[in-house]
Amino acid sequence: QLAEIPGAEILNEVVLNQVLVRFPGGDEANRAAVAAIQRDGTCWLGGTEWHGRAALRVSFSNWATSDADVDLSAAAIAAAVS
Repeated sequence: QLAEIPGAEILNEVVLNQVLVRFPGGDEANRAAVAAIQRDGTCWLGGTEWHGRAALRVSFSNWATSDADVDLSAAAIAAAVS
């Protein structure tokens, strides 16, 4: 779902449960998106740097995470970067 957000760039090969994604607008815009998503509280994700560029690090590691949780999280991320 993250790859469907306009301008999203998935930075890593998703092998297990972690996705690194970057959105348009540069480093500050990506850092601001992390802060906005954390403030929103729908989900928690962290910021990181990948090859010297700011990005969002999204991990799914709880057995209780449902498809609905994933949908809500993707929507919150999309809203933060719109």
